[in-house]
Amino acid sequence: MKFSLRNTLMTVVAGATFILAATSAQAAVDVEAAKGLARQNNCLKCHAIDKDKDGPAYKKVAEKYKGKAGAEARLIEHITSGEKAKFPDGHEEEHKIVKTSPPKDVEQIKNLVQWILSQ
Repeated sequence: MKFSLRNTLMTVVAGATFILAATSAQAAVDVEAAKGLARQNNCLKCHAIDKDKDGPAYKKVAEKYKGKAGAEARLIEHITSGEKAKFPDGHEEEHKIVKTSPPKDVEQIKNLVQWILSQ
């Protein structure tokens, strides 16, 4: 059996393309569902996509966590635990806990966080 550099490269490229396609299919964010959950929980009262309000812009949040291990878990903890959030005037309040239907639906919360991180 003869192996040529061209055939080997084509095999590698085909394999890499398959892996990338499979990975992006698994990591696809349901944007409309994420926006809907954000609206239902009044997230957009304190946050916007590209400008700061009482809370940071989602683009700023995504930038802060870009490439950091544990970013998704950190944000899930933040929006589900009621931990303190700092406001521009310096005061702190418990962050509102995101509610889902059915209650505590991990997939909906992960989708919301992935959407925030994709900004």
